[in-house]
Amino acid sequence: MKGRASLVGAGPGDPELLTLKAARLIAEADVVLYDKLVGAEVLALARPGARLVDVGKRCGRHSMQQEAINRLILTHARAGRHVVRLKGGDPFVFGRGGEELESLREAGVPVEVVPGITTALAVGAALQVPLTHRGVSRSLTMLTAHNHADALPEHDWAALARGGTLAVYMGVRTLPLLTARLLAAGMAAATPAAAVQNATLPHEQRLFGTLGDIAAQVTAGGGDGPTLVLIGEVVGMARRDALGDTALHEAA
Repeated sequence: MKGRASLVGAGPGDPELLTLKAARLIAEADVVLYDKLVGAEVLALARPGARLVDVGKRCGRHSMQQEAINRLILTHARAGRHVVRLKGGDPFVFGRGGEELESLREAGVPVEVVPGITTALAVGAALQVPLTHRGVSRSLTMLTAHNHADALPEHDWAALARGGTLAVYMGVRTLPLLTARLLAAGMAAATPAAAVQNATLPHEQRLFGTLGDIAAQVTAGGGDGPTLVLIGEVVGMARRDALGDTALHEAA
């Protein structure tokens, strides 16, 4: 039997936000290679007897190098197995799914890609913040604040500072520098901002502030869960009265 691979987005964490196709493929897989961001409730969808392999990728905490993951997918697929590579969020949004896709294509292994809800969309929905809104924001920019050297990547700061909504992934450690770059490029310190840790999970935590103080709030709040930061005027539309016990802090 010829093996195959599926690059599947597991979404932001809440198992109810999986697509129907993602849930079906997880249940059918012979082998599931999953990241640290994939929770137990999602993995519980795997069939009895399926092999579950923790490949441990998370920002700054890689227990397995990407090249080794690529080889592992190929090894199982060449052995005639259906391999699901399960990735938090969406495989093609800061998930390195493109590298795995290239590896599989070069090896001639059949592969499909199943999108997942990326964290920026889940955070916008949870906060009731429209990421684009007529008369307020005509653009959404998703950017990473973390590169292979654990440093802030270079961006066109002037372009980012001109407006629109910014969704910052993997930015906890570099957030002070990122906000300083945006301020220096002319973005107003009073621009609304929010940081959401462990989005869509029961222990989700939310911080509200401004470009000028959100980095200090994130540092003071602590925690080491995956955090997404939204910056832009649309954040001012958030439903703060619906936060309940999930609010960690709220700017006055």
